[in-house]
Amino acid sequence: MKEFLGLRTAVYTVKHLAAAKDWYTRATGIAPYFDEPYYVGFNVAGYELGLLPDEAAGTDRAPCGTAYWGVPDAQAAYDRLISLGAAPFEPIADHGVKIGAVRDPFGNIFGVIENPAFKAESE
Repeated sequence: MKEFLGLRTAVYTVKHLAAAKDWYTRATGIAPYFDEPYYVGFNVAGYELGLLPDEAAGTDRAPCGTAYWGVPDAQAAYDRLISLGAAPFEPIADHGVKIGAVRDPFGNIFGVIENPAFKAESE
């Protein structure tokens, strides 16, 4: 039995849920499938991107890793996120895999990765 089945959900805490919902809808091109005052969920190609309201978002939070979302063109995705109001965090680097990250308008790190060698396994 496999102990891990792969990425299922990346959750970002936000101070302004409505603004974050709007930004992520524009950024991903996907409307939320779950939309409640306590959580907004997007199905991004079979993976969950969740927005969690948190009055303390961006302050006194434990450090965390970065979720990198697969894209067909990392530089184009990065540039588009910047044009939507994200701030540069980690410019696109090419190590055979193109990877970079932005800071969304709510303080979260949102990564993009172009990895033609990686294909998600079917369960």
